[in-house]
Amino acid sequence: MRLLSFEDAHGPACATFLGQALINLSSLVEAYETSVLKEQPRSPANILDFLARGYCEREKLAELVEFFDERHLEQKLTVPPGYRTIAPVPRPPKIIALGRNYVLHAQESKMPVPDEPIIFCKSNSTVIGPDGTIMIPTDVGRIDHEVELAVVIGKKAKRVQARQAYEYVAGYTIALDITARDLQRSDIEKRQPWYRSKNFDSFTPLGPWVVTADEIPPPIHLDIELSVNGTVRQHANTRDMVFDIATTIEFITKYITLEPGDIISMGTPEGIGSINDGDRIVSRIEKIGEMVNTVKSL
Repeated sequence: MRLLSFEDAHGPACATFLGQALINLSSLVEAYETSVLKEQPRSPANILDFLARGYCEREKLAELVEFFDERHLEQKLTVPPGYRTIAPVPRPPKIIALGRNYVLHAQESKMPVPDEPIIFCKSNSTVIGPDGTIMIPTDVGRIDHEVELAVVIGKKAKRVQARQAYEYVAGYTIALDITARDLQRSDIEKRQPWYRSKNFDSFTPLGPWVVTADEIPPPIHLDIELSVNGTVRQHANTRDMVFDIATTIEFITKYITLEPGDIISMGTPEGIGSINDGDRIVSRIEKIGEMVNTVKSL
């Protein structure tokens, strides 16, 4: 199932494609809880509510779809024209990203391949949608693209063993980890955190939707690609990651509790390069889809 977030005249909500129609999941959950669970309905305002209440799990998703089909709700719950697609998880509680998680990327960065995951954080204020504009400052030097597989956490995870890690995954989306490269290098040389180089507004496009985990069973071996103005710059497969998703979740949750809606951005393959005003960036990951962002100088 593809879960996307949108805004219309009524505010933000989440939706999915059922058949040929885009269905308002917030309204579907409200109808389901009223009719089947006989509960006071609490319509999920956004995808974080949807995840926190367990509706991303296979059994609950199946129950929702069955309820939808039996009641013939397509016309009643179809999202009308005029909506605007936003990031599938518009305000993730946390974004934890991996550094140098592909061997060839470590080599092109002239850095060693790590012996344990290198993790850092990105602020949720950096998030924009799948067709959003990346705003690049002109006074900090080179700005780079980095396409990444993003893992969306579905339930609270603490000290999770690798063999159980996928039980905590709600699904997958595409992330761009935009980086002020000169600023990052300067901070590394000074042995300072590189937080600021990753956290300008608009430096984390996400999209176009979350593909639920049941659609992409492990092992997660997906082609990943990025092009700028029609020229392919990055192309690899997630099987080339140094640390896979299960190992990464085990490592992170040893120290940090993950919550529904948290994002783990799994690092970028080789081929990073600079972006400039007017560029058109197309990010693709097999079985997930395509995200298109444009670049504008501040």
